[in-house]
Amino acid sequence: MEEKEEVRRILLKHIIYNIIGFSTIFIVFGIFVFAMVKSITYNRIDEELKSSKDRIMQVQSEELNSIFERREIEFIERDSFIKDFINSNQDNNISRRIMNPNVTVIIRDVDKEKIINEDTIGRLTDYKDEILFNSKLLNKIYEVTVGNKYYYRCLNFVYDGDDVQENRYIQLLINVDSEKDLINNYLKIISSAVLIGIILSVLASYILSKKTLKPLQENLEKQAEFVQNVSHELRTPLTIIQAKQELLLQEPNAKIIDKSEDIILTLNETNRLTKLIKDLMILSRADGKKITLQKENVNIDDYIIEVITPYTELAEMQNKKILFNLNYKSDIEIDTSRFYQLMVILIDNSLKYTEQSDSIEIKTYQKDNKFVLEVKDTGIGVSDEGLKRIFERFYREDKARGRETGGTGLGLSIASLIVNAHGGTIKAIHNEPKGTIFIVKLPR
Repeated sequence: MEEKEEVRRILLKHIIYNIIGFSTIFIVFGIFVFAMVKSITYNRIDEELKSSKDRIMQVQSEELNSIFERREIEFIERDSFIKDFINSNQDNNISRRIMNPNVTVIIRDVDKEKIINEDTIGRLTDYKDEILFNSKLLNKIYEVTVGNKYYYRCLNFVYDGDDVQENRYIQLLINVDSEKDLINNYLKIISSAVLIGIILSVLASYILSKKTLKPLQENLEKQAEFVQNVSHELRTPLTIIQAKQELLLQEPNAKIIDKSEDIILTLNETNRLTKLIKDLMILSRADGKKITLQKENVNIDDYIIEVITPYTELAEMQNKKILFNLNYKSDIEIDTSRFYQLMVILIDNSLKYTEQSDSIEIKTYQKDNKFVLEVKDTGIGVSDEGLKRIFERFYREDKARGRETGGTGLGLSIASLIVNAHGGTIKAIHNEPKGTIFIVKLPR
C-alpha cells in the first residue's frame, strides 16, 4: 500500500513538472512566432516611413533651391513649402517620385506642436486632437489609434533645412488597419493553438509519466515480492534449525548417533541458508552494478569438460547421462570463475529436474560469429508461462518441488546476470518431445 501511494505521489509530481515544461515551451514558442509575424508584417511599412523621411530630407538639400527659383521666391516658410510640395500641380512629378500616396504628412509647429497643414491631411482632420504626438519620440516609429478603430504607424522628425527661417516637426503616418486585423486574427489563431497545445500537454504528460514510472512501479512491486520471498526462504530453514536444536536440548544426554538425522537435517538447512545468503549477495552486487569480470582467453570446449566432468559421476549415480557435443574448438575471452558458476547452475538445474534414464547434452558451436552453448535435457520441462518467467528471482514453477530439491529460485537469475555481464544473451525453450534447452550466446 505504501509503495502504491509513493508511486501515485511521484506520478503526480512528474505530471505537474511535464505540464509546466510543455506549457512553457508552447507559450514561449507562441510568443516568439507572434512577435516574428508582427515584426515581418510591420517591417515593410516601417521601412516606407523611413524612406519617406529620407526622401523629404533629400529634397531639402537637392531640389528645394530649384523649386524656389522657379517660383521666384526669395524666402518661404517651410510649412508653406511642404504644403505646396505635396499639393502643387506644378511640382506634382516630384511629389509622385518621392512620396508614397499612402503616407500622410502632418506639419506641426515646433513651439506649440499644433498641426499647421489641416487642409492637406484629408480624413484625419476630424481626428486631429486624437493623433498622438510627443516631441520625445522623434525618429522613433510608434503606433497611433484614432477614433478607437483606425490604426496608424507613425514617425516624427524635425525638418531643419538651411533655406527656411524656422524648423518644423514632420509627422508621417501610414494606415495599418488591414495589417492590424491580420495580426489580431493571427493572435487568436496562435492563442488557440497554444491552448490546444497545453491541453494536449496534459494528456501527453500523463501518458509519458505513466510510461516513465512503469519500470519504477514494477521495481517496487518486485522489491516487495523479493522481500516477501527472502523472508519466506529465510524463515523456513531457520524454523527447522530452531526446532531441531530445541529437540536436542530436551535430551542433553542423548548420543550423537541417536540424533544423527536431526543433526544432518540441521546441517543441510544451514548449508541451504548459507547458499541463499551467497546468492543474495551476488544479486545485490549486480543491482549495484558492482560485478567485475577478470577475463582471460581459454579453450572453451576443454574448460567445459573440466567443469562438467565431476558431475558426470553424480549423474551416473542417479542413472542419468551427460553427453558432450563440443564443436567450437577455439578460445574465447571469459571470466573463468563466473563462467564456472554459470555452468554449475545450468547443469545443477538439469540434474534436479530430470528423472532416471533421462539425459543431459552439453553442446557448443559457432553461429553469427558468436559462441553458442546449449544445455539440453529430457526432464519434466517447463510450461509456456514458466519459460517467460524462468529467469525471475525466486520464480519456481513448482515451489514444493523446489523446496524438495533445495532450490531457492535464484540460480537462473544469477546465470542471466553472468551472461549479461559478458555481453551475451540467455534464453530457455522447449525441448521436443520433452525437456528444456538453455541457449547461451557470448561474443567471441
